[in-house]
Amino acid sequence: MKKFGYKQSNSDHTLFIKKRGDKITCLIIYVDDMILTGDDTEEMAELGKNLFSEFEMKDLGPLKYFLGIEVLRLRKGIFINQKKYVLDLLAEVGMVDCKPADAPMVQNHGLQMKEEARKTDRGRYQRLLGKLIYLSHTRPDIAYAVGIVSQFMHAPQ
Repeated sequence: MKKFGYKQSNSDHTLFIKKRGDKITCLIIYVDDMILTGDDTEEMAELGKNLFSEFEMKDLGPLKYFLGIEVLRLRKGIFINQKKYVLDLLAEVGMVDCKPADAPMVQNHGLQMKEEARKTDRGRYQRLLGKLIYLSHTRPDIAYAVGIVSQFMHAPQ
């Protein structure tokens, strides 16, 4: 990407950015998927041509789904959600029929570690918590609850 004039982001090594005047082009790569976006249509076309000449790849058109996040383009703007991700997560934990709650956790919850409490599968707890952390990117309303239960990752009960 550097030979095409792109700079690698310091905060995310999979993000490459090129600015030309007041226009910008961004490329983010995850394993064998990539997103090309920006407001510099000429640069995006040129980069696409360069990438196709260097790599065997397909253009899947406008972004619809990436890493468990659905992207919807409407007149009012671009919206993202993780509906399928949530449904898969609920199925994994056997809670497809659960009832939604407006407040996922009460304040002053009183959760704490207890010596006599029965331990649970730490690996499963950590995997599920990782999925909830990822879900909180599009669901900031669960961030508080996820933060609280994250405190018990080392020895879940």
